[in-house]
Amino acid sequence: MQQIALDIRLITGPTLKNFLAGPNEAALRHIELWVGKKASAATRSPVPCYLWGSQGSGKTHLLKAAKLALREQDATVGWLDADVTEPPEFNENWAAVLMDNVHLYSVMQQHAAFNWFVNAQTHQRAVLAAGASPPADLKLREDLRTRLGWGHVFQLQILTEAQRRAVLGQEADARGFVLSDEVVDFMLHRFSRDLASLMELLDLLDGYAMQTKRAITIPLIKSMMENS
Repeated sequence: MQQIALDIRLITGPTLKNFLAGPNEAALRHIELWVGKKASAATRSPVPCYLWGSQGSGKTHLLKAAKLALREQDATVGWLDADVTEPPEFNENWAAVLMDNVHLYSVMQQHAAFNWFVNAQTHQRAVLAAGASPPADLKLREDLRTRLGWGHVFQLQILTEAQRRAVLGQEADARGFVLSDEVVDFMLHRFSRDLASLMELLDLLDGYAMQTKRAITIPLIKSMMENS
């Protein structure tokens, strides 16, 4: 059988449009306003925003989506996460500062984050940060911890299995096909259960089903895995 190359370019990165909010609607709407095209570095609210929640709740998705939205407006941003071992100096041209997984920051990263925060406030630049714990519970230097908590704070919730099932069904309906309960069970128990991964899988299944002119069934998923 001829193998069919899957076009993984169909998979988009994290965007605000493909963030499935569920119980996190308030956080999504706040960030949509924050990165709105009518805003600018001069008019965007300098009040910081902090997102917290357990792994898989969508914190990194929202930060990367905000970063992409700003870059699409030709705005440059400062980005800091636990993998950035040598943080750059604050740049006055940045429209905003984004800091992910702050609970994992080393002493050096905390120093850089505090410096970025102070400069962002001085130059009226926006700050969007995320961590695993509420600000009061962060094991960070006190001056950084308190700054992370003085603005808007949103707790992100992981969608329940029932909500994930509902989202998969809605997405399938929007694409013009139906997912059986057996297929949804297979997807939830054999693949990563976070929504971003499930949506990427749905994209691939949709494309593979169209290429092979077959319905989406468990055998089709196994065939796609064998031929990818």
